[in-house]
Amino acid sequence: MLAVGIGSPFTSVRTSSSCNALLRELQQIWSDIGESEADKDRMLLELERECLEVYRRKVEEAVNAKARLHQSVASKEAEVATLMAALGELNSPSQIEKRSKTLKEKLASISPLVEELKTKKEERLKQFGDIKAQIEKISVEISGYSHLNDHMIINSLTMEETDLSLRKLNEYQSHLRALQKEKSDRLHMVLEHVSEVHSLCGVLGLDFGQTVSDVHPSLEITTSVEQATNISNSTLKGLEQTIVTLKAERKARIQKLKDIVTSLFELWNLMDSSHDEKRKFSRITSIMHAPEVEVTEPGLLSAETIEQASAEVERLTKFKAGRMKQLVMKRRSELEEICRMTHIEADPSTAPEKSNALIDSGLVDPSELLENIEVQIVKVKEEATSRKEIMDRVDRWLLACEEENWLEEYNQDENRYNAGRGSHVNLKRAERARVTVSKIPAIVDNLINRTLAWEDEKKTMFLYDGARLVTILEDYKLSRQHREEEKKRYRDQKKLQDLLLTEKEAMYGSKPSPRKSNSFRKPNGYRANGNGSMPPTPRRNSVGGATPELLTPRSYSGRQNGYFKEMRRLSTTPLNFVAISKDDTMSYASIYGSEPGSPPPS
Repeated sequence: MLAVGIGSPFTSVRTSSSCNALLRELQQIWSDIGESEADKDRMLLELERECLEVYRRKVEEAVNAKARLHQSVASKEAEVATLMAALGELNSPSQIEKRSKTLKEKLASISPLVEELKTKKEERLKQFGDIKAQIEKISVEISGYSHLNDHMIINSLTMEETDLSLRKLNEYQSHLRALQKEKSDRLHMVLEHVSEVHSLCGVLGLDFGQTVSDVHPSLEITTSVEQATNISNSTLKGLEQTIVTLKAERKARIQKLKDIVTSLFELWNLMDSSHDEKRKFSRITSIMHAPEVEVTEPGLLSAETIEQASAEVERLTKFKAGRMKQLVMKRRSELEEICRMTHIEADPSTAPEKSNALIDSGLVDPSELLENIEVQIVKVKEEATSRKEIMDRVDRWLLACEEENWLEEYNQDENRYNAGRGSHVNLKRAERARVTVSKIPAIVDNLINRTLAWEDEKKTMFLYDGARLVTILEDYKLSRQHREEEKKRYRDQKKLQDLLLTEKEAMYGSKPSPRKSNSFRKPNGYRANGNGSMPPTPRRNSVGGATPELLTPRSYSGRQNGYFKEMRRLSTTPLNFVAISKDDTMSYASIYGSEPGSPPPS
């Protein structure tokens, strides 16, 4: 019975043989001792009971060991499930359950997986820690806090250990990239603002380091590597406010400097300052027409520059009083020169004598007088512009009159057809002059019409050196008509002289006259049959003169001759040209007596 209890299908043959041998040996010993059967049975029962206790204890131990193994396996599986859930891996290790049959095999197979998942979790925690640290650091930089709270980061990571999945990791990475981009944008914005502040401080002559330090100490250029540029909202707002303040200051200084430069320009023009004096302030004068954003030259708007310009204005203002009288006279001379060139009478209210008297008496501010002269200069220039077309035609008319004068003198030259040097040039000029002279009546009529149209448009008279141009032109037409009539009378008189001379020769015989060619010259040296030389003022011709002079000024050379002023004085009296009456018809005796060397009449 004991041998059956000891043996089992799982007991080795050696163990069974050993137990049977020991039982037989024990029975032999009991026999040798003389134990009774009852004692033998009793001792065998005790032995069997002890064996059962041993088996029972072993079974209990095995049960406990199995329970522990089962609990370990369950714990490992739960840990695997937890790790996989935290890591976001949803696939269970089913291949292990299919291959494994015993608890030890399951435990042996699941333990490496647990270690692998723990290692993976540690790596994942490290990744989360790095990302979270960067996120917290950038967040602190953006928020503006000066210190990073490591305890807050650790607590945050402990709370996040339940979700260490790749999805969560990607979310943190996306958040980190967004913060990094925001940091980069903020840093770029801060650097742009700092650069603009640097430029503005340079233009205004301010301390850049002190200006940005007032916003945040980290913005000042330092050699410290640990000190990072602050990119918080407060720093950006401070920089923006600083830029607004500096721009307002720049605008105010530009306006102030423009006012100073305007005063400088006025004083330079008044004082007729030299180029060297102006060149000293060429830097600040450049801002007059430059946009505000283009004023970037360092120190251009500094307080020192403005003080220098203000000092120059003050100096010139003090010096201005002594030069104003000279400037008034100079500008008045310029006005008179412009009036002379444009044949406009200058305003007598600013005449040199009157201006000197007003300045010396102190009744008029020289600046006002100078301003009045400037207004007159502008007015004269504007009037000259409106008169230009008519003045050009006046010059054309006067040029034609000059050509007519030359042609008259040329026609009186008895040697004009001789083959001398330059005679062909004179012949060509004479042909051109005849064409020009033939156009004079049309030129005068056209000029009168245009002048009248100008007067109708401007509601004022067109004056030429104080005389009305239309009156001058009408007088010219009248004088030209009288001249043509005088020429006709002269030709008739010449024919009569020739007839009387023929009668004389028939009665007394011919006698050559050495001064025949000069017998009809004017006593004053002008030629008899033309207006060979322009008199400066119109005059009456005597009976001895052949023709009256044309009433035209000699302006071909551009010099004023005072003709029109004299013409205005004489325009109120009728012209008195030579008119040969019947009583003035020359007799034979008068003609004969006009030639020197001729015999006296008998």
